[in-house]
Amino acid sequence: MKPFIHLRHSIWLFVMGCCGYATAQDSRPLIIPVESKQNAVVLQVDAKGQLSTIYFGAKLSNSAGYQQVPAAYQQTTEYSEVANAAYTAAGSKNLFEPAIAVTHADGNNGLDLRYVSHKTVSPGPDVEETSILLKDPLYPFEVTLHYKVYKAADVIEQWSEIRHQEKGAVTLQKFASANLYLKASRYWLKQYHGDWAMEMQPEESQLTHGIKTLDSKLGTRADLFQPPVFMISLDQPATEDHGSVLYGSVEWSGNFRVDLELDNLDNLRIIAGINNYQSPYILPANKAFETPAFLYTFSTKGKGEASRKLQRWARNYKIPNGNRERLTLLNNWEATYFDFDEAKLKGLLKDTKDLGVDLFLLDDGWFGNKFPRNSDHAGLGDWQENRKKLPNGIGTLDSIAQTNGVKFGIWIEPEMVSPQSELNTKHPEWVLRQPGREEHYFRHQLVLDLSNPKVQDFVFQIIDSLFIKAPKLSYIKWDCNAVIYNAWSAYQGRQSSQLYVEYVRGLYKVLARVRAKYPTVAMMLCSGGGGRVDYGALQYFTEYWPSDNTDPLERIFIQWENSYFYPAIASANHVTDWGKQPIKFRVDVAMMGKLGFDIVVEDLKEKDRTFCQEAITHYTALKDVIWHGDQYRLADPHEGSVAAIMYLDEKQSKGVMFNYLVSSRYGEGSKLPIRLKGLDPAKRYRLKEINLYPGEASSIPDNITFTGEFLMTIGFNPQLNLKRTSVVIQINEAP
Repeated sequence: MKPFIHLRHSIWLFVMGCCGYATAQDSRPLIIPVESKQNAVVLQVDAKGQLSTIYFGAKLSNSAGYQQVPAAYQQTTEYSEVANAAYTAAGSKNLFEPAIAVTHADGNNGLDLRYVSHKTVSPGPDVEETSILLKDPLYPFEVTLHYKVYKAADVIEQWSEIRHQEKGAVTLQKFASANLYLKASRYWLKQYHGDWAMEMQPEESQLTHGIKTLDSKLGTRADLFQPPVFMISLDQPATEDHGSVLYGSVEWSGNFRVDLELDNLDNLRIIAGINNYQSPYILPANKAFETPAFLYTFSTKGKGEASRKLQRWARNYKIPNGNRERLTLLNNWEATYFDFDEAKLKGLLKDTKDLGVDLFLLDDGWFGNKFPRNSDHAGLGDWQENRKKLPNGIGTLDSIAQTNGVKFGIWIEPEMVSPQSELNTKHPEWVLRQPGREEHYFRHQLVLDLSNPKVQDFVFQIIDSLFIKAPKLSYIKWDCNAVIYNAWSAYQGRQSSQLYVEYVRGLYKVLARVRAKYPTVAMMLCSGGGGRVDYGALQYFTEYWPSDNTDPLERIFIQWENSYFYPAIASANHVTDWGKQPIKFRVDVAMMGKLGFDIVVEDLKEKDRTFCQEAITHYTALKDVIWHGDQYRLADPHEGSVAAIMYLDEKQSKGVMFNYLVSSRYGEGSKLPIRLKGLDPAKRYRLKEINLYPGEASSIPDNITFTGEFLMTIGFNPQLNLKRTSVVIQINEAP
C-alpha cells in the first residue's frame, strides 16, 4: 500500500475481484486513462468486455500505476460485476440506478453493453476527446461514451451518443449523459435551491445511503427552484482552500436530473443528464440521440481552486468572446417600466452618454399595436414597434444612440406568447396547450412550441428583423419568464413525450443560427432573474442575469454563490434603487462583474451622479482584471459580518479587493485583518482605496508598501464600520 499513501485525498474507484484482473503482463485488462493536467478518470475493460470506472482523482505520474488500482480494494459480491460499470444499463444484471434504460423494438427491456473499441483525438489545442464504443451482444444497439478533456483547465465534459439498427423504433426510457463513481469515507453535498428573487440559496449536508435526486421539471426556466450545479466534498466538507471537492453541472436548459446514490459498498454513484420525467424518447433506427454534456472538475485544494479552474475554462472555451470586452449599460426598465415614448427615450439616451456607460438598453414594452404591450398581460408574440410609443421605429433610436456616441440594445422574449396577441389568434397550433382543457398561465403568458421547425424559423426571424431595422444593434436581452404549463405539442402529436427534449433542442438550433450570423453581438441570458443559468445556454450568451433581486446586500450572497461556477465577466450586475444602502455600496457591489445601471439618472443628487461617473472611470481601469483575472474569496458573508472578494491578474501584479459590511449588529466591522491570496510572496504591493464618495477622504494611507508574504500571512484591514460599509482597494505591484 505504500505507493498509494500520497493519494489519500484522491477519489478511489475500484473494480471487483470477479472482473478478471491479473498480474501477468499479457493477461492484464485493457486500461483506458482519461487524463487532464492534474486529474484522471481511468476505465478498464475486463475479459468479458465490461467497461468499468476504476479510478477518479489526482493523476499518477506514471499511468502504468493504474494497473494496480483494482488490487487496492477487494470487495466482491455476486452483483459486483456491474456495480461500477462506466455506463450502467438496466434490465440485465444491474441492481442499481441505471444510466440508460430502453425498450427494444420487440418489447424487451434488457440491455447489456460491452466494449468494442476506443479512440482519442485532439479537436483543438490542449483538448483531447476519447470516445468508447459499447454494443449489446444480442441487439444491434450501441452507445458511444465521449470524454472531452480540457487538459490545462482540468475540466471534463462527458456525454453519450445512442443509436441502433433494430427493425422498428426503440424507446429510450432513461438516457443519462454520465455515470461517475467516487470512493471516500464520507460525502458532503452542497446544493442550491431558490425561487424568484431568492436564487442560489446554499445547503450542505452529509449524504446517507440511498438516492438523493436533484432535478427540474419546469421545461424552460430550469433553475427557478433548483439549479443544475452542485459540489461533492470527500471525507470532510471542503473549505475555500482545503479539501477534496468535485464540482458538477448538467449543460442543459430544460429538465435535468442528477442521481446521487450511496450504495451498499459505500461508492457514491453519480448519474447526470436530461430528466426522463414524462419523456420516453422514440428513437428510429440509424438515428443518433446525443445527450447534453455533464461538466465536472476536481480539486484537492478546496473550493476556491475548483472555481478558478471552472471560471478559466468558461472564459477560454464556452462563453462567447470570454476573453474580450463587454459593454456597460443604462437600462430603462426601473426608470420607466412600460410607460415611455420616443421623447422620453431620447432623454435617457442623453443620460447614457452623460453617465459614461457604453450602451442604452430598451427594455420591455416597445411592441404590439392591436394588443399594445402596456403591461405584462398582452402583446408577446407581436414584435412590431408600437406606433404610439415609437412612431419612427427602433431604427431611429439606434441612429440617435450612434449620434450620442453610445450603442443601442433591446429586450425580447421570443419564446413566449400572450393569450391577447395577434400571433395566438393566427397560429394557435404554434402554442403549447392541452386540447379541451382549461389553460394555465405563468405570468399571464403561454409558451411557443420550439420543437416545431416553423416556430424556430419565426423566432429566428424576430431576431434577424431587429438587425434589419437597427443595423448597429449591439445588445440583446433575451428573457424567458414562463415555465411549461399545458405540456402538449400539436407538432409532436402522438410523440409529445419528446416535447421537453425537443423544445430545448429547438431553442439551441435558433440560438446557433443567431450566433452564426451575429457572432460578436452581446446577449444577456435572462429568465425571470437567474431562472436559466447553465452552460448549455451560456455557450450562446455573453452574460446572464443572476436575479431580479438587485438589493445589493442580497446580491452579495447571490453573486458569491454563482461565482463558484461562473466567471465574473458573465455576471450582469446592475445598480438600481432596490435596498436601503447608499449609492456607493450599490455601485461597489455591481462592479464585481459586468457593470450596468437601471436608475433614473436625472433624479440623482449631484454628488451621487459625480460618484457614479468617477466610479465608471475606475471600473474602466480595473475591468480587465475583474473580467479576466483569478478570483479569490477572502471573507465569507455567510460566516461573519464582512464579505471580501479579490481579483488578481495572471502576472500577480495588479488586482482589486472588494469589501462589504453585511451585518451591523452591535456595531460590527472588520475587527481583524483580512488575509489576501494568490500574490507573489516576494513582490511588494501598494494598496490604495478608490471609489471614494465626493468630499470623503480615505483613512487608509497609500504611501506604504507590503510584501505579498505579509498580506497573505498577516493581512490587511479595510477598516469597515457603520460609516464605511463598502471599501474598494486597488492593488498594484510597487516599482
